[in-house]
Amino acid sequence: MKLLYQFGIILGITFAGEVLHVILPLPIPASIYGLVLMLICLCTKVVKLQQVKIAADFLIDIMPPMFIPAAVGIMGVWSGIKEIFVPLVVITSVSTVVVMVCTGKVSQAVIRAKKRGEA
Repeated sequence: MKLLYQFGIILGITFAGEVLHVILPLPIPASIYGLVLMLICLCTKVVKLQQVKIAADFLIDIMPPMFIPAAVGIMGVWSGIKEIFVPLVVITSVSTVVVMVCTGKVSQAVIRAKKRGEA
């Protein structure tokens, strides 16, 4: 019953993100609205981590198998992708590195700012 409760909280916040996506005329995916709402709820203690931890851990654990259908779909359209495969791999690799570097720099800046605020 506890797991259903936790999934209910996550689904409720996800649904709120979908509603915001429909209401607000911004080009932001509904999933991002949901993630921001969850972050706000966790930071303001409206939702405590213990209220969603088990369900969230489960969702993270099953994430890798969720990519299998996408991989099968790519295999199905391989003939169309074959001509642009090298540029696709280069773009994907470069963008992945850029995202990793930006995430690291932002994380370092947040950690430094936190240390300055505590000192």
